[in-house]
Amino acid sequence: MLTQLTATRLREMYLYGMAEALEEQMEHPAMNAQLSFEDRLSLLVDRELTYRQHKRVSRLLRDAHLRLAARVEDLDFRVARGLDRGLMRSLAQGDWIERHQDVLISGATGVGKTFIACALTDAACRTGHSAHYFRVPRLLEDLRIAQGDGSLRRLMAQLARVEVLVLDDFGLSPLDSPGARLLLDVVDDRSERRSTIVASQLPFGTWHDMIKDATIADAILDRWIHRSHHIELHGDSLRREPPAATRQEA
Repeated sequence: MLTQLTATRLREMYLYGMAEALEEQMEHPAMNAQLSFEDRLSLLVDRELTYRQHKRVSRLLRDAHLRLAARVEDLDFRVARGLDRGLMRSLAQGDWIERHQDVLISGATGVGKTFIACALTDAACRTGHSAHYFRVPRLLEDLRIAQGDGSLRRLMAQLARVEVLVLDDFGLSPLDSPGARLLLDVVDDRSERRSTIVASQLPFGTWHDMIKDATIADAILDRWIHRSHHIELHGDSLRREPPAATRQEA
């Protein structure tokens, strides 16, 4: 009865992992009788730490609003499309985020750009980094609305704080000068302070042409190109292949 009361009090103090571990110890008294008090306490603390880490990762993934539930482990390297296994393994470790570098992904429709972007973001969240996914057209729409209702400063501050910002479908349509200026503000706030993943259907050499104002195009690309990892995909759309039970990526 006293131990059950202790479990209840642990939950009242939001120590849910310790409470669960204590109740498990209560269910196997013979097994735990061989452990010292210090060992049993250590198991309780370890469970609480694991519980909090899992809860934090779940929150980070929820807040990232990823378009796809993707994992680096699910990437298909059997298809010849220019995807480097060593680079992906390195990026999954997250050092590029600590160095405030970017990842630029280009390739035709269906070669897996969004999946790769979401997989890298999933890995970032699992190493404790905050993230948020946007399609560029939707981001620009949100920025214009915020500009109109007076909340732009707050939105820009939120974007600047995110450790990994995903900008998908960049260059889907040409950027006019007002949209390009808004995007430049986002990029400039993050340059050398945070990391960004940019995915586009267009080859890297044509990105400049998608921004109508050449001066703004120079400014945006200068901040992206020189401190980034480039993933240039090629080949046919993965969506054209027959579905397979083991295939996770498309």
